[in-house]
Amino acid sequence: MPAALNRLTADDDLFLKLHDLYGTALVNQLAWRFDETLDPAVLERLHAHLAHGFLARRVMTTAVPFARPWWVPATVAEPLAVQQHPVPETGVLDWLFEQSKVDFDPVTGRVWRLSAAPTTAGGTLLSLVTSHVGADGGAVLFALGDALRRLDAGETPDITTSSGRLVGPIPIGGLSRAHLTDAIGQLRAAARGIRAAVKAREVREPDRNPRPAEPRLPLPDRHSPAALVVEVDAAEWNSVAAAHDGTDNGLMVGVAVGLLGRSGRIEDGAEVRVDIPHSLRGIDDPRGNATTGLPIAVPYRKGERTNLRQVRTAIKRAARAYADPATTPALQHLQPVQMMLPKPVLGFFSRTAKAPECLCTNLGETGQGVATIAGVRARSVLMRPVVCTGDTELFRRVEVGLNLSWSSDGDTVTLAVTGADPDRFPTRAALRDHVADEFEAWGLAPRFWT
Repeated sequence: MPAALNRLTADDDLFLKLHDLYGTALVNQLAWRFDETLDPAVLERLHAHLAHGFLARRVMTTAVPFARPWWVPATVAEPLAVQQHPVPETGVLDWLFEQSKVDFDPVTGRVWRLSAAPTTAGGTLLSLVTSHVGADGGAVLFALGDALRRLDAGETPDITTSSGRLVGPIPIGGLSRAHLTDAIGQLRAAARGIRAAVKAREVREPDRNPRPAEPRLPLPDRHSPAALVVEVDAAEWNSVAAAHDGTDNGLMVGVAVGLLGRSGRIEDGAEVRVDIPHSLRGIDDPRGNATTGLPIAVPYRKGERTNLRQVRTAIKRAARAYADPATTPALQHLQPVQMMLPKPVLGFFSRTAKAPECLCTNLGETGQGVATIAGVRARSVLMRPVVCTGDTELFRRVEVGLNLSWSSDGDTVTLAVTGADPDRFPTRAALRDHVADEFEAWGLAPRFWT
């Protein structure tokens, strides 16, 4: 019997199937802005550590029905991409978005890319883009933190002593028995899930608002979602949140709801469904994706700021509800069944599937742990999801909405905003106008990346 395989989670599996259907449509990006030039040799060593670490994984599948795919260490990676032409200060956002244009392949293990470019001011831009199939935000930070520690210690890249040891073993024998055991376990999990779903059939999640059919702008067939990065002093952000009886997380939600209202995506008096990812990652957790989502309903009133006390109460209520199987919505119990669906069936259901109306991710003070590379500290650190260029009609059909990602280094709050609805946020300038107005309403002074 081989060592226990690191099987894909339900989220891993869902992202893998979505990748098969749509290609690289969503990636995570960790980015740095340095005022200094980074030594190319340092970047090469960092790349080598990442290539032997937690991100270095590829998917293995089996023909045994219902047995889950599993992870093994990857032996290839996207090469380090170093641009020679300097990027102007007004071209940072464009350069960062360009790094999302990569065709990842979870089967070969090409699921991340490290790239760098000099700036005209004499600094360096650095980007780490990762496929969501193999890593959520917590996994990326864990992998990078391990790589930076090994880099600072002068250690040799090694999968057996780094975080790469958690990816999973390469089995020598006993696979058929292992897959059969897993298949039986999955059938039992599906049966338990169905029973739990039946018991929870009266539990309801917040409804999402239908996307208004108008206006329908004359747009090209392919669309790149509008995206911005905004900085605010952390003390200012926290002060405004406290003044309205809220938290840093609640203020992000409040800003998001206000932006949706200003764009015309939702009507006055609507209850906005806001999905808030919540990490379940533990110490030395081998999972690529270890995140759940807490959906809440937040009222929108035109001309008014979002009630942050209500947001805080809603988040606490949702956390309690999802901690108890009896008050967890039925669909959450059916994840083992979801994993059994073949790709053609998932493709059929995807025709009516909807993207989040509003997604708000709080990454905490992530910048402090990864801001320094080989003794050089970044001026700014950003972590965000990137919605890649896609078919305009697909964005409309899945009713994609607004994504916000909050992080801090203790001194500065960095808010990444993506308005993916092509008719409400057709350009970066349109999104920036809404953000500027919403920040002004809260008394916040934004500093926009360009």
